[in-house]
Amino acid sequence: MTRILVPPIKCQGIKTKLVPLILSCTANVRFDRWIEPFMGSGVVGLNSRRPVALFADLNPHLINFYTAIKTGTITPETAKTFLEKEGSKLATIGEKHYYNIRERFNDFGSPLDFLFLSRACFNGMIRFNCKGRFNVPFCRKPERFARAYITKIVNQIAQFQEAIKHCQWNFTCQAFVRTISEATADDLIYCDPPYLGRHVDYFDSWTHDDEQKLFDALSATKARFILSTWHSNQYRANEMLKTLWRPFHVITQEHFYHVGAKEENRGAMLEALVMNFVPQKKTGRKRTLQPAML
Repeated sequence: MTRILVPPIKCQGIKTKLVPLILSCTANVRFDRWIEPFMGSGVVGLNSRRPVALFADLNPHLINFYTAIKTGTITPETAKTFLEKEGSKLATIGEKHYYNIRERFNDFGSPLDFLFLSRACFNGMIRFNCKGRFNVPFCRKPERFARAYITKIVNQIAQFQEAIKHCQWNFTCQAFVRTISEATADDLIYCDPPYLGRHVDYFDSWTHDDEQKLFDALSATKARFILSTWHSNQYRANEMLKTLWRPFHVITQEHFYHVGAKEENRGAMLEALVMNFVPQKKTGRKRTLQPAML
């Protein structure tokens, strides 16, 4: 496939390196609209380059950011000016300026402040407390916004802007059950929810009840679907693949997982794609889920 486009917002669990595998599953599937109930970074949908798409997320700040690009409120030029200004202050004042921006964002929710925080916070995480306030600490790199880094971010915004220009992409803040219920037999749903038992504090908690609701919604849909989840690592396995998701087709691929405060806590994980269809093209590797593995 063509070069992978990276979105301007960073977040944990981003599927950049898994895009070729995910999209290869859709190579021989005919559908009219791409749907993502959990947009997150939007990296898979961006690279799908589908002419019609619905991107939804419960996090209003993600939706506001990409809507701002779509409407022209944020452009490569406005982002460049903003990041140069705030990056210069960060380099001069230090981490105090980061926390000033974080406080301002939590009070007013500016999409540009959200961009700044996602690029200057610890480990590129997106995390909110129970009151909905962004609470990720500073990455402790005052020189974060060097000229080359700003250019990289601005180019990513330009690429997303160009993609939106030629497509009918809609962005909406709503619950995943509603998004899935809007799908038809002519749609393909790609789901990348918070992983049960792993990074579950991205914007809201993710529980067994949420996993069950997702299973019920996807089981009932007439659309084709692909669900991204985790299979196992060297320490433990995802029990839901043995129980809840067992009726569906599963393929796996090893993926290096970057979320973790310490380098030794960041390691390889076996990622799983769960589908209600069998892709015709050879993809990943089919893993038989034996009780000993889970």
